[in-house]
Amino acid sequence: MNPTMRAALADGNGGIDIRELPVPVAREGWVVLAPVGTGVCGTDLHLIAGDYPHGRFPVVPGHEFAGIVTQVGAGVSALAEGDYVGVDPNITCGVCPMCRAGAANLCVDILPVGVAIDGSCAEYVAVPAGIVHPLDPAITHRAAPLVEPFACVLHALDRAPGWRDDEVVVFGAGSIGLMAVVLARAEGAAGVRIVEPNASRRAAALELGALQAVPSVEELDRSVFDLAVDASGHPAAITAALAALGPRGRLVQMGVASPAASVALSPYEVFAKELTVIGSNSLADRYPEAAERMVDLQDALVGLVTATFPLERYADALAAARSPEQVKVQITG
Repeated sequence: MNPTMRAALADGNGGIDIRELPVPVAREGWVVLAPVGTGVCGTDLHLIAGDYPHGRFPVVPGHEFAGIVTQVGAGVSALAEGDYVGVDPNITCGVCPMCRAGAANLCVDILPVGVAIDGSCAEYVAVPAGIVHPLDPAITHRAAPLVEPFACVLHALDRAPGWRDDEVVVFGAGSIGLMAVVLARAEGAAGVRIVEPNASRRAAALELGALQAVPSVEELDRSVFDLAVDASGHPAAITAALAALGPRGRLVQMGVASPAASVALSPYEVFAKELTVIGSNSLADRYPEAAERMVDLQDALVGLVTATFPLERYADALAAARSPEQVKVQITG
């Protein structure tokens, strides 16, 4: 094997270069994968800009990925070379209060792959075996990187359970927002509507079963909702989502906002309507369930991939991911 590999390297100041780096070696308890695909998401855009708190630089980005095991470290018995696997990118301590409470996504010592340690925008990536999960061979290489973001949406369902018969409004029709449409329909929501300024994304929402897709909240055919999901991270959308809630309405905040962002909140409205504001951060322990459900849902979800790029064009992939005309951009080798 060649001792070096191609990899994208981010400096945390907006810079990204394709470099030759040493091929990682599977140390004890770890495995090395050859990625079959990596998704680019809003977290990556914040990371590249240096606007993501967990980022440690320089770093190889890439946290939404699947691959083939190429090396197995000592002490790993559940995985073998050639296995087709996906990765929950959060490396956690397992012993802090949050880990013990079942909220490993809030681990005080969390190390996200592709954020705090090198990720999958490379020919090879090393990860602990404990965060690696076998994938059903029926899941295509195009669909496999979608397991991680879909697990994030399943975690939102955990945070605000019981979407059946709810009137749901989703703000933002990127990949997370569109996955929320698919999940809400699968969970039996009474209706799902979406607010999204981009026309092509609104069309995608309608194709996935949204009852209505509009550019502004004023154009919705309902004024009151049981559940609002913010998948945009934009303060104006979050403000509109809160205003759209009816009595005992729930807002699930999934969009990654800038740490410097803030929104106005009326304590009286929270009191008078008995509103609930719920954060949903990352995927917690939902990766295995997401991988299982992907087998049946991949036909709907794989259409979210609207552009693919080779590794050498990672900068172009980032530019595409910033475009409202794209939904999910992937690196494919």
